[in-house]
Amino acid sequence: MSVESSPTPDEVASGPKKFGAFAGVYVPTLLTILGVIMYLRLGWVVGNAGILGGLVIILIAFSITAATGLAMSSFTTNIRIGAGGAYSIISQSLGLEVGGSVGLPLFLAQALAITLYIFGFREGWQFLFPNHPALLVDIIVFGIIVGIAYKSAETAFRIQYVILGIVALSLVSVGIAAATGSMQYELGDIQLWGTFPGEPPYFDGTSFWVVFAVFFPAATGIMAGLNMSGDLKDPRKAIPIGTMAAIATAVVVYVFLAIWIAASATPAELASNYTIMVDKAWLGDYFVLAGLLGATFSSGLASMVGAPRILQALGTHNVLPRSQWLSTRRADGEPQNALIITAAIAFLALLLRDLNAIAPLITMFFLITYMMINVVVFFEQTLDLVSFRPLFRVPRIVSFIGMIGCLFAMFIINPVFSLVALALVMGAYILMARRSLDAPFGDVRSGMFISIAEWAAKRVWDLPAMQERAWKPNLMVAVRDPDELRGAFLFIQDLAYPKGSVKLVGIHPDKDGTDLAEQLDSLSNDFRARGVFANWIAIESDSLSRGLIAGMQTARGAFPRPNTVFLRMPEEITEKLDYKKIVQIAEQEELGSLLFAPHRTTGLGRRQTVNVWIHDRAPNWGLSMDIGNLDLSLLLAYKLQRNWNATLRIIMVVEDEDDLSKAQQFLTDLLTIARLPDTQIVLESGSFDDFVANAPRADLNIFGLNSAPDLGFVRHMVDETGASCIFVRDSGNESALA
Repeated sequence: MSVESSPTPDEVASGPKKFGAFAGVYVPTLLTILGVIMYLRLGWVVGNAGILGGLVIILIAFSITAATGLAMSSFTTNIRIGAGGAYSIISQSLGLEVGGSVGLPLFLAQALAITLYIFGFREGWQFLFPNHPALLVDIIVFGIIVGIAYKSAETAFRIQYVILGIVALSLVSVGIAAATGSMQYELGDIQLWGTFPGEPPYFDGTSFWVVFAVFFPAATGIMAGLNMSGDLKDPRKAIPIGTMAAIATAVVVYVFLAIWIAASATPAELASNYTIMVDKAWLGDYFVLAGLLGATFSSGLASMVGAPRILQALGTHNVLPRSQWLSTRRADGEPQNALIITAAIAFLALLLRDLNAIAPLITMFFLITYMMINVVVFFEQTLDLVSFRPLFRVPRIVSFIGMIGCLFAMFIINPVFSLVALALVMGAYILMARRSLDAPFGDVRSGMFISIAEWAAKRVWDLPAMQERAWKPNLMVAVRDPDELRGAFLFIQDLAYPKGSVKLVGIHPDKDGTDLAEQLDSLSNDFRARGVFANWIAIESDSLSRGLIAGMQTARGAFPRPNTVFLRMPEEITEKLDYKKIVQIAEQEELGSLLFAPHRTTGLGRRQTVNVWIHDRAPNWGLSMDIGNLDLSLLLAYKLQRNWNATLRIIMVVEDEDDLSKAQQFLTDLLTIARLPDTQIVLESGSFDDFVANAPRADLNIFGLNSAPDLGFVRHMVDETGASCIFVRDSGNESALA
């Protein structure tokens, strides 16, 4: 399986311009949120709902957005997010078909939103220059936006700094008005809960939820930064920091403005005058109108920059016709062809002159995208797969609130368009599912289906092989002496818990294996009682290797299919040939091998520290998705770190002292991509044999295992480290970097 990899520092330095959290995420997100509704509808919201009702509407709307932002932020710290923003997130979890069925409507919504923002700009412009022809203003603004976006995203972001300054000045003018006496009404005079009179020119009455529906689009806009995911220096940091900072800033601004406007005008003025902020702010005719023009222009520009990147990502994964043409980028990284298509769609919409009829559908597509992001995070949190280990964790209730909140907002705003939007997305999914799209990355669909099957019956016989992102430890444990298994029982449980499984393979030389079968059944029940699914088989054989090989072959069609053979260090060295054959056959059957060698005295000690030993990789210090025989070691170490609440160390001894800096960089990059932040690095130069006895002590040491195990070396390591050890060999189907 191939996975989109993050660019190296050298590639970043020589390639297209990359952006940080402030320029790439915070500014475009904030400017999209602080838009036309803030300037022209916030007063109307407070005039209808009252100050208390208005604040409740603001907080409910931003609670849904904040929950989505937190879920999105958490997921972006778990994957190497590619271009396409939300499309990339959904695709990497639920597959290209689901990602594409949401990504295509999201692109269309972004493209049509460009026209809506241009219309909003024109309304503000005609407030100043009422005689200017509307179509001419729209075309000129459209041409400027397209020209800036075509030149480069860097130019667009530079202009957004200017617009941010203009918006800030408009807020300063409000602050000056507040400080110089515009807030003429005391708290006791302010209407706490409104009478919901309606809107001009007809005041036929309205309701709390209708007012909420009008305001809610103001709380959206968090896709502006996410859409730039492929152009960020470090999306894992930039998206969470930039998005959540923008949401927090916007909440403060909206709450302040709601309080100010409620204390500056009567409810009747607020409900009947959309431009009340212009009238009440200090020099509002200049600063507030400039802010309105700047915010709508910025939102249109952000959509013109972001929408082509979604389309380009869809083309990269061959989701659409003529995908190769759509995926083309210029030398500076700009998605030129996708930009041309986006501009054409926006221009055709511009000629329609009125998008009010489909504006609710655009909002629905955004909300479906937000909902699907929450669904993705909620599913991954529920599945509890090893591959889901985000550096920024949020409680599952957060993604659940975001998911339900988005669905609720959809049907509150417009039930008919909600159903239409869901039907269109479902139709797109059906069409894409028929194409059998080939994703260049793994997803968790197989893991999700397997978890459902486990919950339903624990018996599924016809599932596709597990993918790397859905890997979890399914151990096949050879048992000849049940007493030995009891000695390793808790250790096996800690390796498999909570979502793994254990398959006990009892091997007995007698035809009558009744006693062994009874003990295996009892041990299986004990595992299940502790939250680890277990079953067993008994095989008659006088040879460990023949019996276990028969078990491996029998388990090919089992569910859950074992992926790792658990072996215990033999008491007699004469069994060396058996273990060599077992490891070799396990490799042929695509099973990993784990050889457990307990220390005679210390056992597993306090279960507080785990050492993972990595061999000297000189002269090849490059890091790729193929990290050698390390994947299973790191995954098992991570499981033990969580289940023991243990300290994890990575230890490497290099022969050449000149390689220390390269080794340090390799280990640092490895831990970063593997998402193992709370891990210590121990790096030494010199002889491996000399260092082992003096290395930091641990309750368990993890080493690599050769295809021909040297049991003498195994015992030597146990004696030298003074602790229990496991020796691990990958199957090739697991990845610590997935």
